[in-house]
Amino acid sequence: MSNESSSRGAFRPPAVGNRQWGVVFHDLARLVLLGVAIMVVLTFEDYGITNDEEVQNVYGIKLLAFYTSFFQDMSAFNYLDLFRYGGFFDLIAAVINLVSPFGEYETRHLLGGLIGVVGLAGAWRLGRHLGGERVGFLALLLLLLTPAYYGHSFNNPKDAPFATAMVWTLFYLCRVVAALPSPPVKLVVKLGLTLGIALGLRVAAVLVGPYLAIGVFLFFWGLWRETHEFSLVLRRFGGLVRRLLPAGLVAYLVMGVFWPWGVMSPFNPFEALRDFSKLPINIDTLVAGIWVKATQVPRDYLPDYLVVNLPEIVLFGVLCAGLTALIWGIGRIQRGPRFPSGTNIGEMRRVQMIILAVAAFFPIVFFIFYKPTAYNGIRHFLFVVPPLAVIAAIGIDRLWTVLTRTNERFGRLFAALLTVVFVAQTWVMAQLHPDEYVYYNQLTGGVKGAQGAYELDYWGNSLVEATKDLAEYIAMENGDKPITRVYKVAVCGHRLSAAYFFPEYMEFTKKLEDADFLVAFTQANCHRHFEGRQIISVERFGVALSVVKDRRYLKNKNN
Repeated sequence: MSNESSSRGAFRPPAVGNRQWGVVFHDLARLVLLGVAIMVVLTFEDYGITNDEEVQNVYGIKLLAFYTSFFQDMSAFNYLDLFRYGGFFDLIAAVINLVSPFGEYETRHLLGGLIGVVGLAGAWRLGRHLGGERVGFLALLLLLLTPAYYGHSFNNPKDAPFATAMVWTLFYLCRVVAALPSPPVKLVVKLGLTLGIALGLRVAAVLVGPYLAIGVFLFFWGLWRETHEFSLVLRRFGGLVRRLLPAGLVAYLVMGVFWPWGVMSPFNPFEALRDFSKLPINIDTLVAGIWVKATQVPRDYLPDYLVVNLPEIVLFGVLCAGLTALIWGIGRIQRGPRFPSGTNIGEMRRVQMIILAVAAFFPIVFFIFYKPTAYNGIRHFLFVVPPLAVIAAIGIDRLWTVLTRTNERFGRLFAALLTVVFVAQTWVMAQLHPDEYVYYNQLTGGVKGAQGAYELDYWGNSLVEATKDLAEYIAMENGDKPITRVYKVAVCGHRLSAAYFFPEYMEFTKKLEDADFLVAFTQANCHRHFEGRQIISVERFGVALSVVKDRRYLKNKNN
């Protein structure tokens, strides 16, 4: 039996019932993924253009020009500071846009949504690998129903694809660790491929190196404690290094394709890592009702946002997993220490659990102690959300198992309660659509309670809805008559977020005094800084995200 097949068999949940239930959860997961993919195709045009998308789009076009000019056009590497990011998403989007039947940004949103589905599949596979079919299914649902992940998938071209790449890298990393000391070449290459894609998005993917080192160290420490043969440990370690070399080579080559600047000098990735950790950006960000500089956020900024941004069921699952780990740890101390070994599949499973926990919590701990530049809630740390969802799934599955073993009726009642929670969370996300990323849980009173305390529509996604509502308002105002004049519209927010969706009878203007209408998002009370009669309000749960103001009477008054 191969290492891969034996490890796969070891990670079935302890009390799902029988093999038939495993098949049911497997098939349900596939149906959910198919349904979400269909939903992405049906709804991708609902999403607006966020503040970063224009420059990211230009970056992708410039990267494409670098290749089509046979490396002569170097403009991508002095365009703002984007050369410090990998261009995996932007380059692919630029290529697809050459043939896409959709608009430039609509194509990007479709691509982003589908990559988000790939990330959901990664969470499913990781959960399934670590805990069996039920854990995989729960991980898929928990990540899908996390609005921060789902909402960002469509129009966040950096953080959302990076989260997808990292969860798949973590999946293959765990499978490689499960197969130590002789992981199959196929797995090693897949690990290198996913790591290269992650590095081709953000240099923060270097975190995978320490994660792998933890798994390797624990394995060989256990092997030494088991055999006390240092020469054997050295021989196997040398063989493992040779087996893992293809992963590093593949990762570097893939990274180089999508992030050419990253391989132009061996020091460039380290320079990018240094610059992004303390990015000198002059932006204010809101946390717990206080506006602070992005370079001076409090230590609890990220933990605070995670607690109020993640659905209650995810937080509950993480708590269950933590209690399970605590109980296990106490029992392990009482029984005396044991160490992992390649012959003990259960011990290697725990090593992978440690890697999963480190992947989820180390970036948070790093943030608390190092305080890097941060703004816009959790979006820069979106990559910790998939492993948190998997941990939550493991915790919920464990509680489900304990309840079922105690009394089968308790297990059924728990399953019914889970179903109600998932349905309720689905309803909340449907109400937020397409502004899912403004979600806050009930610990802060939902979106209504978060108003004025945390950032809501910081990227102006709701401006598209306000713009389309304004176009309908003008059309209704003109009745059956053809619209023969052009209305000038000012925008408080990113210009393209509204102007891209203007019909032919609307024209963008920078001069407020010339504007017939003002389209404004409510971030930092932007809409309150300008006069006008409010005629449209885009709201979610009673909170205005964007508004439209009629300024024609002001123009007439001045004239």
